[in-house]
Amino acid sequence: MTEALAAGDRVACTVGSTELGGTYITDRDGMRVVKLDSGYNIGVHPGRVRFAGRPRAAPGPGIEVEQDRSLPELAIISTGGTIASRIDYRTGAVTSQFTAADILRAIPDLARIARYRTRVIATILSENMTPSLWQELARAVQDEIRAGASGVIVTHGTDTMSFTAAALAFMISTPVPVVLVGSQRSADRPSSDNAMNGVCAASAAVSDLGEVVVVMHDTPSDDRCAIHRATRVRKLHTSRRDAFASVGLPPLGTVAYPDGGVELGPGAVRRGARPLELDDRLEPNCGLVQFYPGMDPGILDAFSGYAGVVVAGTGLGHVSTPCIDRLGALTGDGTTVVMTSQCLDGRICDRVYDTGRDLLAAGVLEGGTMLPEVGLVKLMCVLGRTRDPAEVARLMQTDLAGEMPGRTPHGL
Repeated sequence: MTEALAAGDRVACTVGSTELGGTYITDRDGMRVVKLDSGYNIGVHPGRVRFAGRPRAAPGPGIEVEQDRSLPELAIISTGGTIASRIDYRTGAVTSQFTAADILRAIPDLARIARYRTRVIATILSENMTPSLWQELARAVQDEIRAGASGVIVTHGTDTMSFTAAALAFMISTPVPVVLVGSQRSADRPSSDNAMNGVCAASAAVSDLGEVVVVMHDTPSDDRCAIHRATRVRKLHTSRRDAFASVGLPPLGTVAYPDGGVELGPGAVRRGARPLELDDRLEPNCGLVQFYPGMDPGILDAFSGYAGVVVAGTGLGHVSTPCIDRLGALTGDGTTVVMTSQCLDGRICDRVYDTGRDLLAAGVLEGGTMLPEVGLVKLMCVLGRTRDPAEVARLMQTDLAGEMPGRTPHGL
């Protein structure tokens, strides 16, 4: 008979001939799920798990990091995410509970790059991010720059970081770097990327950049991070440390690790090139839908009454003929519909095939080279600023924040 365990109990597990310590999480599929002291979760047969003690207390706040007043000052705005997560020792689960100050204690190397002031606007995992939080974040970024920050670091969960990056890029014109950074693996794991990503983000934030970017691992090794334009970046892997990539153009630059040397390409906007301006108006009543073969056109009826809809179509920007009819009904009722492509590279062109021409006749706007998720965020911003159909069409087809490169490389 196996002994009863409560979530968070300390346990000893026999794996092969090795005994390992860990924290009991739950029973699942006939196995006991244990978070090992190394940070990894494993399933162990109940007969090989024994009680070893009550839950241990969560670690205290630790020692404050001394800050060098001669260094440039950066603002860290924390929204949560894996980079700001650790074990909850009551349950063994990884939770988002670090404050921005905790990040300084967890990554002491940050102290050699700059001095910091910190601000928390949310403590969430990124699937809980909302347009209203984008607005609050944009205002916080503006406040920190006005207060004299040489750069702003935003800690964010990786799953929806590209959405937030795009939102900030459309809402803020910035004279200093605004760097979003995350972590694929929490700090309690030996392979965590939080320290390297944090150091590289700080290095980028004191560099000659002057735009909103995402800084994450560039390779699987701990050698450098890539600097990605906020409106041209996507998470391409669920768990690899080098999960992020620039789409349709090369990264804006790299940050070497551990020395923090920043190399910027010619396409990067430089520090001071733009004035500080904020326009945080948003229309959140917009949607994103991906077309697929055999899609019931009635699905599009769910968007009736929406202010705008972005469609991720096939190839050059296509959907089935029945779906074209439903999209025409939406535009006829005043919904702005923008066509993008499921393809990662290339631009929309609805003048090649009959279905594309039918889409244009139905009032659907071409989204150029915009990524579908970037198109959604841009449409929210544009519709928050104007409802004039001609002006909406003009803005949606104008490059506002590097989201629509004027030319694509040959073959893309």
